[in-house]
Amino acid sequence: MDINFNKNEDYNKLLVSDLKKRFAKVKMGGGQKRIDKHHEKGKLTARERIDYLLDNDKKSIEIGAFAGEDMYAEHGGCPSGGVVVKIGYITGKQCIVVANDATVKAGAWFPITGKKNLRAQEISIENKLPIIYLVDSAGVYLPMQDEIFPDKEHFGRIFRNNAVMSSMGITQISAVMGSCVAGGAYLPIMSDEALIVDKTASIFLAGSYLVKAAIGESIDNETLGGATTHCEVSGVTDYKAKDDKDALDKIKFIVDKIGDYDKAGFSKTKAFSPKENEDDIFGILPKERNAQYDMVEIIKRLVDKSEFEQYKEGYGQTILTGYARIDGWAVGIVANQRKLVKTTASKTKSTEMQFGGVIYNDSADKATRFIANCNQKKIPLVFLQDVTGFMVGSKSEHGGIIKDGAKMVNAVSNSVVPKFTIIIGNSYGAGNYAMCGKAYDPRLIVAWPSAELAVMSGNSAAKVLLQIETASLKKRGEEITPEKEAALFDKIKSRYDKQISPYYAASRIWTDGVINPLDTRTWISMGIEAANHAPIEKPFNMGVLQV
Repeated sequence: MDINFNKNEDYNKLLVSDLKKRFAKVKMGGGQKRIDKHHEKGKLTARERIDYLLDNDKKSIEIGAFAGEDMYAEHGGCPSGGVVVKIGYITGKQCIVVANDATVKAGAWFPITGKKNLRAQEISIENKLPIIYLVDSAGVYLPMQDEIFPDKEHFGRIFRNNAVMSSMGITQISAVMGSCVAGGAYLPIMSDEALIVDKTASIFLAGSYLVKAAIGESIDNETLGGATTHCEVSGVTDYKAKDDKDALDKIKFIVDKIGDYDKAGFSKTKAFSPKENEDDIFGILPKERNAQYDMVEIIKRLVDKSEFEQYKEGYGQTILTGYARIDGWAVGIVANQRKLVKTTASKTKSTEMQFGGVIYNDSADKATRFIANCNQKKIPLVFLQDVTGFMVGSKSEHGGIIKDGAKMVNAVSNSVVPKFTIIIGNSYGAGNYAMCGKAYDPRLIVAWPSAELAVMSGNSAAKVLLQIETASLKKRGEEITPEKEAALFDKIKSRYDKQISPYYAASRIWTDGVINPLDTRTWISMGIEAANHAPIEKPFNMGVLQV
């Protein structure tokens, strides 16, 4: 091991340490005092409910753990978006669970809460995955109602999705374990089956105070919409539970009876660990985002037996394509090669160097053909991003880089096999698109703590923004000294660097989370298992832009 390996290892392990600290803070939801008050009412927290419900001998993954981070400070914050979402197993069946966190503003819905709930439903719809809702919410957060109430991707879309999912035959089970008011009352009742916890849960369109104000009727909340009312009088709910654990036990009993699903038929064999040491990832991945390294060495530490069979290995070398298995599942890998590579021009036979992390004409062409092959063979695709964008300049433009890039984007867009994206390092500009960024419907997309997402790097963007800013100041007659220019650059870069952080992206659900690189195999494996619930229903077709 060389000194650079050790420096990289120290740096990347510190990033993972920071990730763990951030996650520990997020897990506290609204804080210990609110957790204690929750327990005093005889209720479990959202995370405790999910932990009790999921099989503890199987792995799970959390979607959107950092949603809402550093957002809504003026409203007291919204840790994890006020809702916890996990994919795991209930009596051996893979499900997605959505639980309101009532320690965060009584489980009220912020704009990011709606986005995260819709993401959970999207995962359920794409993978035909059973979804369990653990409801404990005060409804829309009124100070921000204009940002969560009326639009297509706001609160009401949840109930529209309930109806569509029901028509698709996707199992939906709701347990009302606390407040369930106003429009939110429709969610459990639009599910296949609904449970309610006695004494601590209630469902109504308007609470007792509003009823009194609206029609003059005096009634308490329990009589208005408690468990006895809805299980014995209105018939709104199907099961009464005596406490949280009883409700969760009933869900386990129901899920256990769900029949098997039609499988997509992705290839699965016995799983093997990588032959190479997975921990080496921390030493291989460089501290500097512009440094060169061999992505093949990363891949060898992610795939079974470290076996990676490259497709067109000697052609278009700034993108790696090839076949492997991850936890037994067959995958096609499309990865940005980050080291300088030699290439020979076909006409002149001259040799030149290509920059790692840049997509050239030949690498875009290779990736397009490989994606088409994986669709032909029904092999899920895994994208490993560390990309600075497409190559620029006269040679690339005359060679048709826009055309070749468009073909690659077309192939990614029209791919019918499930796609999974891991942002390892850079994810800049159109490179993000071509390598299956969030806009291109990956089934799951996560970032390592080393990731950066932006139109361009912090240095490049800061230089552009600095030119604009200094030009504006000079027009106003201000003198720009070298010292002032340096201070301005640092200020702009600091602001921009915050925006390219993987946590900034995760807080806005541009990704499904920031993960420890050592958890990558689990995310991909569970993602493909989820995708295997949904048979492919249409052929691969690139339309006008043929390969």
